[in-house]
Amino acid sequence: MKLARFAGDTGNSRWHIIVGDEAFDFALIEPGDHGPGDPENTLALELLRRQSMRLAFLGHVRRNGRLESQNQMLARLGMDEFTDRRQPLSQLADRWLSPIDAVSFRDFYAFEAHVKAARKRRGLEMVPEWYDAPVFYFSNTASIVGHLAPIRKPVDTNELDYELEIAVVIGKDGSDISVAEADKYIAGFTILNDWSARDIQRQEMKVGLGPAKGKDFATSVGPYLVTPDELEDRVLPDRSRGKRFDLEMTATVNGREYSRGNAKTMNWTFAELIARASQNTMVKAGDLIGSGTVGTGCITEFPDGTYPWLQSGDVIRLEIEGLGALENTIV
Repeated sequence: MKLARFAGDTGNSRWHIIVGDEAFDFALIEPGDHGPGDPENTLALELLRRQSMRLAFLGHVRRNGRLESQNQMLARLGMDEFTDRRQPLSQLADRWLSPIDAVSFRDFYAFEAHVKAARKRRGLEMVPEWYDAPVFYFSNTASIVGHLAPIRKPVDTNELDYELEIAVVIGKDGSDISVAEADKYIAGFTILNDWSARDIQRQEMKVGLGPAKGKDFATSVGPYLVTPDELEDRVLPDRSRGKRFDLEMTATVNGREYSRGNAKTMNWTFAELIARASQNTMVKAGDLIGSGTVGTGCITEFPDGTYPWLQSGDVIRLEIEGLGALENTIV
């Protein structure tokens, strides 16, 4: 299932299921509007009405004690009978929201190629402790925006950068989760752009804390929340450390490709990231967990002068197979 959120006419948010180039608005369906032969669809509707993911569980709907797949749910609800509930995505271009209101946001450092390149640019060798356990930092959920949202360039930076990442949303609460069980906690996948003011980040991290204000101004997420069943055919055979996904990842600036990588090159799997995040604490439904930047996934990895830092008017587009394209413009 592909889920998206859009701003409603009164400022509230509305859940949609995305089918091709159309958005199917479940918020418009009243409890009396039922799919063919089955009046019990209120739980499915409530799932899509909720802004948080507290009712999301593995991208499925629980009915009569069983988990129902997206295809079963859509067939039961009879989407073809609700043609008046559909809108072309082009008509909703100014209404995209982040697919979740994140409870918390942890961003990891899971791609070895990015870590090596970024450290090399600073004249540093690879830190051996990086291989001991995945590490992350917390960032500001109040700065999360969605697809097509304008990104305000901080006035005190001259080195604005994008970061191409894949992220997951936690679907149920848990603590001390094992790697073997962690994939079951994923409600869905999305694209994440962890914008960075590199000069600010570089200055503050000399003190030994951060990143903080170098990233505090914006994080883009979206356009969709894609449930795990949609990506099952892209899972690689070896699942000994959790699922690993073969998904091409690209970034363009003003139509020119800057970055190309693949989610399968994550050194740490999402199962390992979730296990680490939940160690001695709780992860909550609605928590957002980023992978960190894929190799070549930001300007700072390249030699000086390869690409200019981002400026007002630049259009940055991140694409990941199966997850769509997340686009934002610098203002």
